[in-house]
Amino acid sequence: MPEKKAESRSTEARATPERVSERLVADRKVRAVAHAGSYDTENAWAGSQPLFVTFERDLTFPASETRAGVTIQRYPYENLEAWREWDRARHEAPLALLATSRVAYDPTGFYGRIQRMLWNLSEGQLAAHRSELLFQAGEALRDTVKSYTGPGHGAQEQLLALTEARDIALKVLYPALLTHLHAWPEFEIRLPHAWRASAGLKFPKAVYHLENLYGFGGETEARRVLLATRGLGLVEEERRARTAFQAGYYDGAVRYLRDEAARTHRHDLERWAFISSARRDRLSTLLGVTRSPLGPAALDIVTALIEDVREGQ
Repeated sequence: MPEKKAESRSTEARATPERVSERLVADRKVRAVAHAGSYDTENAWAGSQPLFVTFERDLTFPASETRAGVTIQRYPYENLEAWREWDRARHEAPLALLATSRVAYDPTGFYGRIQRMLWNLSEGQLAAHRSELLFQAGEALRDTVKSYTGPGHGAQEQLLALTEARDIALKVLYPALLTHLHAWPEFEIRLPHAWRASAGLKFPKAVYHLENLYGFGGETEARRVLLATRGLGLVEEERRARTAFQAGYYDGAVRYLRDEAARTHRHDLERWAFISSARRDRLSTLLGVTRSPLGPAALDIVTALIEDVREGQ
């Protein structure tokens, strides 16, 4: 056992971002490598984590792996060829990830071509992309209204409507809002601070609606939410959120834990009346039940946000 532990520690020590980058570039199956996220940039902070994006031969589906704190997001080589065309990329590709990553190895030049295409989209292309995202948000909103509002729906539907509203706002409407600026979102733990910096001055109404959905409360609320993670199996999530808290990204910690709690404890939300009162109390704090709009009120905010994004407000 001691030998295995020593070997594990040795493996982790060798898996530095620099070593990983060298290994990926040397791998003949890897046809492109890029660095993503804020790690090793002027915007790096204590919670920045190394993230590599690769395109590889003999890979059928996208895959992700994290080892010793280093994440590799892998894509098939065929995507590197196909995503040079906007009509394919906009429906299939992780646009923000590709647009904002930093190319380290690109012998074919295809990765660079994808990035140039994304950063040189015409106003017409951006408007069409925005319209597609708004349509997607509208469809998701209609499905959510049908599923979680109306006669016979109770507390669990109110909570599920809130989590769906946040999902639509964050993953669809925020990227749509940034098309007005020809900018791409980042999805790090400090996200609320990023959307304020990128869109807050230009589009205060839309950003206000985003904030309202999450019920931020600065340092005080962040402390409450961190304490509520105990006993819910959110060990890694709590560790990352605490790093953000210690760096002063209080609302980032709250946003992250609200979304992670909803994702990892969806089963608890679906059987809300049958879980213990202690578990309900902790999840209520994590989700921000007393600070955020629930049910139809949350969905009304999404409706308003759709209009703000459409009008660029």
